[in-house]
Amino acid sequence: MRIVNFLAGNEAHLGVRIGTQVIDLALAAPQLPRDLEALLAAGPDAMAAAAKATRAAPREAVREINSLHFLPPVRRPSKVVCLGTNYMAHILEAVELTGDDKKPDFPPVFMRSANSLLGHCQPLLKPLVSDQLDWEAELAVVIGRTVPRHVRKEDALSYVGGYSCFNDGSVRDWQLRTTQWTLGKNFDATGAFGPEMVTPDELPPGASGLRIQARVNGTIMQDSNTAKMIFSVAESMAILSEAMTLYVGDVIIMGTCEGVGLTRKPPIFMKAGDVCEIEIESIGVLSNPIVNEQR
Repeated sequence: MRIVNFLAGNEAHLGVRIGTQVIDLALAAPQLPRDLEALLAAGPDAMAAAAKATRAAPREAVREINSLHFLPPVRRPSKVVCLGTNYMAHILEAVELTGDDKKPDFPPVFMRSANSLLGHCQPLLKPLVSDQLDWEAELAVVIGRTVPRHVRKEDALSYVGGYSCFNDGSVRDWQLRTTQWTLGKNFDATGAFGPEMVTPDELPPGASGLRIQARVNGTIMQDSNTAKMIFSVAESMAILSEAMTLYVGDVIIMGTCEGVGLTRKPPIFMKAGDVCEIEIESIGVLSNPIVNEQR
């Protein structure tokens, strides 16, 4: 299934996308939870009920996808855990900045806050205090069942609820002021997420082998494949579980590939009026206009 989260009036609704239409589960299956975390937590029976309701939906539950105000697939994750350098080509393109050209033995990890997230087609904010807003095409992993501590790599994928696209919008001058990246990665409305969560049955294991791109105004800036990740989804989950419990609705952002704006000569950054698209094969296209932050 392909599950979207959208605003209907003043309420968040879940829907299942079929082609260019979305079945509003609040109308087709009002007994089901209204947020993705709760739907996943309700287990396989709830997901099966959503699928059944989609097939038997009344006409009034059908919405055109172009009419929706998208929200992030998960609106209030308890944590968004991000991997730093997870593609070797990205490490090599940044070597002049970092001085490091070695394959890491362990993934760099940082966190994002929920209020940095925004949905598909919503404005991604270029901050007042910086002209260095960069794109980063990344795979997002949504946890579908609580992951026990010290989970085995071989078992990890069974805890995945689905996958999505993510644009880890990075304010580079703030990111690089210190060795800690938190501020540069957590400006409000810079982490675009969506447009939908795709359940694992529609994708290869660990969403591996999928083409991943970033485009700005239609120009391809990043073009790689998730098979090139240094740390796979399963391995990353196993590593993270050594330190923390991953709860239903938590999100893991899997790192970006080569082609970011910072390392270009001269550097290129996003500006108001641009449109940035992140596309992952078989998952979808996440598109956001860039707008200036207002006081």
